[in-house]
Amino acid sequence: MIPARRRAALVVGGASGIGLATVWALQLEGCDVVVADVNVDAATAVADEFGDGVTAMGLDVTVEQSVADVMTASAPLDVVVNCAGLSIPGAIAELELSAWRTTIDVCLTGTFLVLKHAAAAIVDGGSIICVSSLNARQPGTGMASYCAAKAGVTMLVEVAALELAPRGVRVNAVQPGFVDTPLTEGVGFIPGLRQDYLDNTPLGRAGTPEDVAATITFLASDQTAWMTGAALDIGGGSHLQRYPDVLDRVRALMAPG
Repeated sequence: MIPARRRAALVVGGASGIGLATVWALQLEGCDVVVADVNVDAATAVADEFGDGVTAMGLDVTVEQSVADVMTASAPLDVVVNCAGLSIPGAIAELELSAWRTTIDVCLTGTFLVLKHAAAAIVDGGSIICVSSLNARQPGTGMASYCAAKAGVTMLVEVAALELAPRGVRVNAVQPGFVDTPLTEGVGFIPGLRQDYLDNTPLGRAGTPEDVAATITFLASDQTAWMTGAALDIGGGSHLQRYPDVLDRVRALMAPG
């Protein structure tokens, strides 16, 4: 009797933060996991730590051939998770076009490329999960490029869900609030800003990468076999309140005297 194939997952941006926690969670669920990251050394270190069943590949979401090559080499895939992202804050009137384009290229165009090539690599009935953000629905000063990109991610997920539904492929998003990751470390250097986030989170704490990874794993499972095109808020209720005034806090930090 031929043994059943183990489920195969690819985590883009899997070398740190939410992506790394997702690698852990999917591996515990019995998946073979490819850790794909622009930082190939970090991805390799993660794979070495896990050993059998976890491999590393370099992937730059802003380069289509890079995305295509990794998807082709990893196929067939049952689960694809895109965690790649960054943010370059700045007021609209002051933001350099290059900074805008960098955020859009990584967060929005990168998601498009992952979805485009995941469509060919994923098996019928598979699951694709994209990490969007609270900022897909909640604006914040100084966050123009990130808010625009993440709103686009959530809508891309809905379109992909429609297009891939005939194959039984589910496409969903998670929209985290403030999570302690390498991406948010800089918040701690701006007096009062982290507390602003916590004050506007009804459950009263920052999220952990594991909080988000648990929901991603849920979306990757058969428990959500009838869920597609959804965007799940994971932020301790922060979408119910206001977003901190990031620019005000930064300007206070930079004010003379």
